Amino acid sequence: MLNSSMRLKSIQAFLLSFPFAEPVRLPFYGGERTILKRDAMLIRVESDLGLIGYAPGPGSEAVHRLIQDTIAPWLDGRTLADPDALRVQFENGPGKGNRELSKAYCAVEVALWDLMGKGLGVPVSEMLGGRVRDRIWLYGSAGMYQSPEGYAEEAAAVQAMGFRGYKMRPGIGPDKDIRAIELMRKAVGENYDLMVDGHTWWRMGDRSYSPETVARVAAAISTYNPLWLEEPLPPLDHAAYEALHAKDLVTLASGEHEPDLAGYENLISTMAVEYIQMDVCCQGGYTMAQRLFSDISRAGLRFAFHAWGTDLEIAAAAQLGICWPETVVEWLEYPCYSSPGKAGMYPFPLAQEILRDPLRIERGELVVSREPGLGVEVNEAVIEKYPWLPGPWSIFQIDSPPQTLAVVGDHSIPWDGK
Repeated sequence: MLNSSMRLKSIQAFLLSFPFAEPVRLPFYGGERTILKRDAMLIRVESDLGLIGYAPGPGSEAVHRLIQDTIAPWLDGRTLADPDALRVQFENGPGKGNRELSKAYCAVEVALWDLMGKGLGVPVSEMLGGRVRDRIWLYGSAGMYQSPEGYAEEAAAVQAMGFRGYKMRPGIGPDKDIRAIELMRKAVGENYDLMVDGHTWWRMGDRSYSPETVARVAAAISTYNPLWLEEPLPPLDHAAYEALHAKDLVTLASGEHEPDLAGYENLISTMAVEYIQMDVCCQGGYTMAQRLFSDISRAGLRFAFHAWGTDLEIAAAAQLGICWPETVVEWLEYPCYSSPGKAGMYPFPLAQEILRDPLRIERGELVVSREPGLGVEVNEAVIEKYPWLPGPWSIFQIDSPPQTLAVVGDHSIPWDGK
């Protein structure tokens, strides 16, 4: 049983980087994207009893500073008995009125839940309301700036890997995007889920798709029955989503760029989209997700976890997701990184190496461990193997107006990349 005198004695956040041997250059409709590396954060919290809790965090220097300068000193020496109570105290103290600091704290809080679960000998899911199932659906997420034929080939490869769905990112021009989705549907058959992530369509400078073009593309791809069209418009423009939704062309999804609870509440109450998305890693952790699930359930909408990092992030999201039925929490995104003989976007071995053992995936579903805490064993060797490299991981060169835009590792940050 948990010793009531268990105190927190070391709170650390490690920034990690995997640099590519050669930059990955991806031309798109309006410019070129260059990917230099992939970043991650490993949060480590130790108690005076020698137990260690872990959590994923955004590969962001700004978040790292918040953890090291404010959150770690505040947590150091405190008794861990109720993570919720600690968070309330923090939000009434250093985090009061500071949205970004509160979100960073919620990332660390996942490690507190992992630590507490290990102390009690129970999985995190049992402390978050109790699991109602042991599995959660996964879709394979890849598809970046390819030819229509390339997308179709990758869709078939991800399907062959056993995932229940495939998500791609278009951005090669309206007509080519439509053609890509047509070929994807032919490649995977009628009974396989396809997701289209249009987040690039408002990031092309003067060539960004207008609402009229988005509607035309949406109408055209509806023939091929995608499960959803994700963020085809600037994500904070909920009125534009309401207008597109009123046309009843395709199922819409959004949420990974919502800045706060008020934004989510508006997205849900307006019924502007059918799928709400959120990233546990950088948008408020378990606390934000739990606040959303009840609202989503009452509204008759669905939830899909955004996940764009390591397998530790997948494990952390799943522990909460299985506390709700699949009629509410339906999907968990699984990013597909390439390796010899394996389809994917590009190599990112850190994503799997952060865990000592691979996640258990069967028939396109993640089987969620019943071991204590997050149910996974973290491989701390990645801290030394993948030292942090400062700078953006991804750079967009926009043709018109000429501009260069950099992206950091916090995926909830809007397009400006700050």
